Amino acid sequence: MSDMDIETTLRAATQGFLLGGALIIAIGAQNAFVLRQGIRREQVLAVVAFCAMADALLVAVGVFGAAHLQRELPLLAPVLTGLGAAFLLAYGLLSLWRARRPGAPLLAASSGPGNLAAVLAQAAAFTLLNPHVYLDTVLLVGTVGSKQPSSALQLAFVLGASTASLLWFGSLGFGSRLLAPWLARPRVWQGIEALMGVLLLSLGLALLRQLT
Repeated sequence: MSDMDIETTLRAATQGFLLGGALIIAIGAQNAFVLRQGIRREQVLAVVAFCAMADALLVAVGVFGAAHLQRELPLLAPVLTGLGAAFLLAYGLLSLWRARRPGAPLLAASSGPGNLAAVLAQAAAFTLLNPHVYLDTVLLVGTVGSKQPSSALQLAFVLGASTASLLWFGSLGFGSRLLAPWLARPRVWQGIEALMGVLLLSLGLALLRQLT
């Protein structure tokens, strides 16, 4: 593999990492559930692995599914690109709007049964019954990732986004006792929202430029 190929692959992986990270770092039931399991030291590895693998699978379905649609229906490509850019810009503006005032702290979810099957059932519910997960991973991340010019770069994008999910869930689960006081501060989430807003707007504008 040439230096240019390596650079292009790393660029695709980085784009996936940044977009995946920007969308996953948000106050929500799934994050609260993972944090709670970490604080309780209850089936942490299984929960982190499940959430990370579910995200990776959904991103892969979105990226390669959208790429297949664009090959079969080439006129759909600019439509998907425009939708992806619109979603990114809207998410970015929403994040900046939420950053205007401190948000609610990330609180642990309500307690529940502790055996492995029950915990994984809860993880599946928090992950798969949330409609936003499909909007984020399948539609939004999938559309952006499908714009990579080759299957290898699309795979690099998926791996980058999946790595962001794994690092985030791993940090929440295994670092929860250290992170919980910090994540409970509304001002911290205000800063996170502002940073994510700027990042999402930048990615949205970059995607929008592909239409011109």
